[in-house]
Amino acid sequence: MKSAKFLIVMAVASAAATAAFAAPPLKTVDSAKGKVLAGENGMSLYTFKKDTMGVSNCDGDCAKAWPPLMADGNAKAEGAYSIVDRKDGSKQWAKDGMPLYFWMKDAKMGDVTGDGFKDVWNVAKP
Repeated sequence: MKSAKFLIVMAVASAAATAAFAAPPLKTVDSAKGKVLAGENGMSLYTFKKDTMGVSNCDGDCAKAWPPLMADGNAKAEGAYSIVDRKDGSKQWAKDGMPLYFWMKDAKMGDVTGDGFKDVWNVAKP
């Protein structure tokens, strides 16, 4: 049963990361925490307190659990949304300079199970 749940979680995380390449996250969804910022797929986005303005410090195993909201090479900054360069050379969307991430344990639109995780993750607000 654990392996089936793991596969579902990984499929959701993969879909979340893949669906968000083309445009900045301009969607808001309702959650237990009120309106939250979400990717185009409706999944909640988060910020990481160990990041700094314009710099992602979540890679390796961290990025497996917290998939970055990726931006493709043609993406353009827009309003509060900017693009940061990740250590591996890929591009990631940021809001107000803070990189944005999904949480692999969120299973459906409006889930905010990562908010407050280890006191370093916060759900992103519109």
